[in-house]
Amino acid sequence: MIRQTIIARCRPCLGILAARRRTDRRIGTTGEPATLRPRRSRFVEQAGFTLIELLVVLVIIGLLATLVAPNFIGQSEKAKPKAARVQLENLRNALDMFQLDVGRYPTTEEGLEALRVRPNSAARWAGPYLRDEIPVDPWSRPYVYRSPGEGGGNYDIGSYGADGRAGGDQLNADIVISG
Repeated sequence: MIRQTIIARCRPCLGILAARRRTDRRIGTTGEPATLRPRRSRFVEQAGFTLIELLVVLVIIGLLATLVAPNFIGQSEKAKPKAARVQLENLRNALDMFQLDVGRYPTTEEGLEALRVRPNSAARWAGPYLRDEIPVDPWSRPYVYRSPGEGGGNYDIGSYGADGRAGGDQLNADIVISG
């Protein structure tokens, strides 16, 4: 009976003690206790990353970039001959349209400019046969045009490749389309 009385009288006290355990007393600017604020959990105070963790992540990203970047740089050089072939095919189509209208291919002297500007000797010219300016090769040099072509064709159009000189192999190989 005495035990039940003590427990009954102390229940309100136990509630206050539990609330005090969950909160901190802060002293206000006037020296009086401020309102009770809940204590922050340990995990909330430790949220975020340390400087060491951030540095480790940056080092890992840097290592990955040094391993992957050379592969991408090499791919752009390998793509240039393919891009040149695509541009040469477009020029071939424009030359064929010129031939259908005029009855002949442009001469070497007229060059690819005849696809954009009407030559004096082309009475039935219905161009321009290229929407944009005459493209340069992927190495920023003009395409070479010859008519008649060296192999007996109507024309040769091409690029000297990465080195800009006749001959070569791999990336330096000449890229020529005959028509």
